[in-house]
Amino acid sequence: MPTQHHLVAPPVIIAATPVRPLASPQPAIAPSLPPVCTVDLMTLEGEEPASPDAMPEFTTTYDIEPHAGEVGFDDAAWPSILPTALEAKRGGGKVSFLWFRTLLTIPTRIGTFDPAGAKVVLALCIDDYAEIWVNGELPRAAGRPSPATIQGFNMPQRLVLSDAVSPGDTFQIAVFGINGPISAAPANTVWFREARMEFF
Repeated sequence: MPTQHHLVAPPVIIAATPVRPLASPQPAIAPSLPPVCTVDLMTLEGEEPASPDAMPEFTTTYDIEPHAGEVGFDDAAWPSILPTALEAKRGGGKVSFLWFRTLLTIPTRIGTFDPAGAKVVLALCIDDYAEIWVNGELPRAAGRPSPATIQGFNMPQRLVLSDAVSPGDTFQIAVFGINGPISAAPANTVWFREARMEFF
């Protein structure tokens, strides 16, 4: 009777590739504890050349105009919106975007609360998405939680403005409101579900 031979492959050892840390630091994450103080902020076009590495059939593309999140942007001619009117429906529906800008200044006191040294979180919820610029920057890190960027459909965004604030500190906020889902191009509009500052 012939002898049967079974070939067994030697084990393959694969060396793990070292993981390089991301170049950008992770944005600060807002605390999950209840804040010690909250301020309700709701009370009282054009084509251009496509990117150099675009597919051949794309000879032009679109940009956002204006770039209202940038430092020094002049919004003096824009209409003012009362805090109580932030929940009003705005925009044309479908694929539409709107900018909202404000300058937040930390007071010396909020009622009996002294904000000096407190962590400050800007908490917003835009119907349907938003990007939040602070002092001319859109805080983000690839592959990391970035609360200033789109979080999900009608999802709240909680962005740390400062780990230790001082009275008189200012934050130029520019919110880019986006109607969505973008690919569905719905007939609804853009509006604030909530807008507040939280102190910890």
